[in-house]
Amino acid sequence: MQLDAGPLRKRLEPMFQQNFEKFSELGAAVSIWQNGKPILDFYGGFCDARREEPWRADTLVLIWSATKGIGSACVLHVLQEHKIDIHRRVTEFWPEFAQSGKEKITLAQLLSHQAGLCALDRRVNTLDYGAVVRALEAQTPLWPPGTAHGYHARTFGFLLDELVRRIAGRTLPDYWREIFSRPLNLDLWIGLPEKENPRVATIYAAKSGKPPEPEQFYRDLVTSGTLARKTFSSPYWLQAISAMNAPAMRAKPIVSFGGIGSAAALAKFYSVLANCGKLGNHTFFSEQTIAWMTTTLADGLDRVFQIPTAFSAGFMKDAQDTPRRIFGPSSNAFGHPGAGGSHAFADPDNRVAFAYVMDQMEQSLLPNEKSLRLVDAIYG
Repeated sequence: MQLDAGPLRKRLEPMFQQNFEKFSELGAAVSIWQNGKPILDFYGGFCDARREEPWRADTLVLIWSATKGIGSACVLHVLQEHKIDIHRRVTEFWPEFAQSGKEKITLAQLLSHQAGLCALDRRVNTLDYGAVVRALEAQTPLWPPGTAHGYHARTFGFLLDELVRRIAGRTLPDYWREIFSRPLNLDLWIGLPEKENPRVATIYAAKSGKPPEPEQFYRDLVTSGTLARKTFSSPYWLQAISAMNAPAMRAKPIVSFGGIGSAAALAKFYSVLANCGKLGNHTFFSEQTIAWMTTTLADGLDRVFQIPTAFSAGFMKDAQDTPRRIFGPSSNAFGHPGAGGSHAFADPDNRVAFAYVMDQMEQSLLPNEKSLRLVDAIYG
């Protein structure tokens, strides 16, 4: 499939505008790349609810869990550079991890949300990195590792970060900046520098209304004692979405959900993954590493989301039994959405990369029709 910018613009631009006119979008941007080159970029709306600050080409916004895809790519690059296979055990590189029945957990199981570490028994603060890591070391898996999978909403970023620290000797946000964002000139940060704050759109919590499907998951999300509630509240902190608008919080390098960037930067990075790991004359990822990203390791009922989900090594994929594809028609496509509507993926079969970001969240934690209509139109 070869995209033609002219016809594609005619299909997508009216749909993007409808997001504001009919679907209550406030401010948003979408970016599409193919063969390592930009095809289309749209942006519109406002950075604030008062509609005083228009969204610009260089506007940044919080991308929530879309940060997990960035973090996973960093871990896989570390494994590639140190010639480490993903089927080796985590404890080879993180000895303290071998507590409470976690001795045999492999890197592959950890990266595909099969480790059973989606929630913590200890009450520790998201902003206390050391305490969270010690809690993960002491935690007993919530199911036998490798027998099931469940989305690790908050703990996943800490698992990724600690692996990079143990193997590469630096934090994951530092690794991202040194290996990818600086060389590729990506306007995407895990820990925002203070001087960039004027360009960041305010993020707004979803408006109240009927919860989306699956209803049981969203009921559990607000019910004390459920696995969903524990997963999305441990480590604790972040009782209000608005807290993430404080410059001090934007500066925190939270790998699970703290990335801030533009749709163009997110799509440009995914274009590397969609284009055999290359951009221009530079090769960032080997064929084997791209295969780790495309190969499904877990597929079936997600113990947290309570619907079918699928994961490769660090990335989400479309489950075999999904009623709605979110990464296009290719079975090799992979990516990672963010709460409220942000979305990004790579399609290596067609060498297409896609990113959508916005500032007014929807209730759904998975991509909604604002971005999925555009994805469908790309392949229509």
